Amino acid sequence: MQIQKLLLQNFRNYESLSMEFSPGINILYGDNAQGKTNILEAIYLTATTKGIRNNKDKEMIRLGQESSHLCVFLEKGGIPHKIDMHLQAGKAKAAAIDGIRIKRSAELMGLMHTVSFSPGDLSMVKNGPSERRRFADMELCQLSPLYCSNLANYQKVLIQRNNLLHQIGYAPELKETIEVWDEQLVKYGKELIHQRAAFFEELSEIVKEKMKNLTGQTEVLEIFYEPETEAEKFIDVLKKTYSKDLMTKTTTHGPHRDDIRFCINKMNVRFFGSQGQQRTVVLALKLAEIELVRKKTGETPILLLDDVLSELDKNRQLQLLEEIKDVQTIVTCTGMEEVVNYKLKNKSQNVFYIENGTAKRKELL
Repeated sequence: MQIQKLLLQNFRNYESLSMEFSPGINILYGDNAQGKTNILEAIYLTATTKGIRNNKDKEMIRLGQESSHLCVFLEKGGIPHKIDMHLQAGKAKAAAIDGIRIKRSAELMGLMHTVSFSPGDLSMVKNGPSERRRFADMELCQLSPLYCSNLANYQKVLIQRNNLLHQIGYAPELKETIEVWDEQLVKYGKELIHQRAAFFEELSEIVKEKMKNLTGQTEVLEIFYEPETEAEKFIDVLKKTYSKDLMTKTTTHGPHRDDIRFCINKMNVRFFGSQGQQRTVVLALKLAEIELVRKKTGETPILLLDDVLSELDKNRQLQLLEEIKDVQTIVTCTGMEEVVNYKLKNKSQNVFYIENGTAKRKELL
């Protein structure tokens, strides 16, 4: 799987952009705030319907414009595809695959697999559980349309249940309808818990090997999925905590509060790991994501590296670049010295200088 071409119109700071990518490493370099990350975000958006930075659609439309158009040409399994996406202020995204408009965003998930790695990901281990859940949800949505559907339905029901908890305070007779929403929440919630458990069981074995390779076999990484509620006890928990939920006007238990724990040599990395260890865990996770996508789909995902090389020491940089030598990669950096140290001359690549919303081809000396 590889991206061949990207077209942008009125996206972020790009009035118009046309870029062709090589199947190897593609380097985007230039000063900060010139638009490097925006290119990665455009690719990630067309693959997942989500922005890397969780911005609203209207915030991704070029200032002063009413709409944006993104277009990606890719090859998957020897078959060419085209993804079109339109953003319009005040309206839902519109997307088409090979010229045919899709009705639901879930139809797009899984066509173009991407693994994104940015400086923000480096704090995933030490920050709150919402970031770790987002990591799991985004990967699972790309791998499983069923998971994507279950997650969307769960979130809709959760919103409805929380709204009902608010309304019961003013209309107590509505209390009788809570069971309907509980049944729906449990139906989708149990599926999420089972699918997440299977995902992390499979991922943990791959991560363990990646971590050993990164640390010279000295550190053993284990991943523990920690569901906030057991799947088979979910309905009972909802009933027992109804009074608490009514008081707080929110659903206090369920997979929307799950967490993931990372341990190195039996030590919880979030609380006791060094910054270097935490970053190595995330690096191992990203490399494991690539391997898992290969295993599940038979395709190699596209790797988006957003200014992370400068966050890693030279040894980790070289290990990362060596691991991704057969992965189409689009990497941003402020200076060429971050990648020139790695022997790229014999590899298929493009180099672009990004300045003020323009991309100019350059030769790597």
